Amino acid sequence: MSPTPPISIEVHYFAAAAEAAGRPQERLEVASGTTLAGLREALAGRGLEMATVVGVSTFLVNSLSTPSDSLTPLEEGDRVDVLPPFAGG
Repeated sequence: MSPTPPISIEVHYFAAAAEAAGRPQERLEVASGTTLAGLREALAGRGLEMATVVGVSTFLVNSLSTPSDSLTPLEEGDRVDVLPPFAGG
């Protein structure tokens, strides 16, 4: 049985998340079955600054607020927005 091919998702970073990532967005290839919780863990593994930002961020999957510990698998073409807390009012 051949392994399941990876899926491609778009990750968009805002404010401090974009600074930590060094870019406003990127396309990632992740294993089929990857969840938002798994993606969050992978992003946090990129270093202390990213781990700190990801740890306090809100996540949207296809414009829907999604718990960062969601175990629902991401799907091909999903857009994930990483939104750190914003100051102001």
